[in-house]
Amino acid sequence: MGGSEPISEVEGSPDQLYHDAAEKYSAALERLARAYEADGEKRRDLLQDIHFQLWRSFERFDGRCSARTWVYRVAHNVGASHVIRERRTFSKLVSLEGLEMLPEKQRLAADDRVNLERLYALIQKLKPLDRQVIVSYLEDMDAAAIGEITGLSTANVAMRVHRIKNILACWFHEGGGHAD
Repeated sequence: MGGSEPISEVEGSPDQLYHDAAEKYSAALERLARAYEADGEKRRDLLQDIHFQLWRSFERFDGRCSARTWVYRVAHNVGASHVIRERRTFSKLVSLEGLEMLPEKQRLAADDRVNLERLYALIQKLKPLDRQVIVSYLEDMDAAAIGEITGLSTANVAMRVHRIKNILACWFHEGGGHAD
C-alpha cells in the first residue's frame, strides 16, 4: 500500500493535512475502531474521538515519520485509552497466555459468515498493546513500522505477531463450524 510518504512533503495547513489523512485512511480507521470496540454506538464515539484527536495532532506534527505512521500512532493511542476507560467500567482483558486458557464456551463459535466478527471479537480480548500490534499487522504494516508506532523492537513485534497469529489460528481451528 502507498501512504508511506512523509507528511511534511504535503503542503497545506494542519486542517488540510488532517482532511487529506482522514480521507486516505478512513477505512483503516474504521477497521481499527472496530478492533477496539464491539458495541456499534461506542465504536462510532471512538471513531469520532480518533478523528478529533487526529485533527488536533497535526498542530504538533513535525514530519519525522510518515503520514501512515502518524495516523496509526494517534489512532492506536486513542483506542488504547478507550479500552482502559472501558476496562475500568466492566471489561476484563486477558494476556496472551490467558487467551490460551479460556474455556471453549467463552470462545466465539465458528460460522463462515461471522469469521470476521469472530476475529474482531478475539482481537478485542487482547491487551491494548497486543491489539495495537495485530491490528497494525492486519493493515499490512511491517514489523519496523509497527515498532515505530508502539515503541517495541522489531524482533519483539515479530515475536508478538507470531504468537497472536498462532493463538487466533488455534481458536479458529478448534471452533470448527458449529455455533454454541
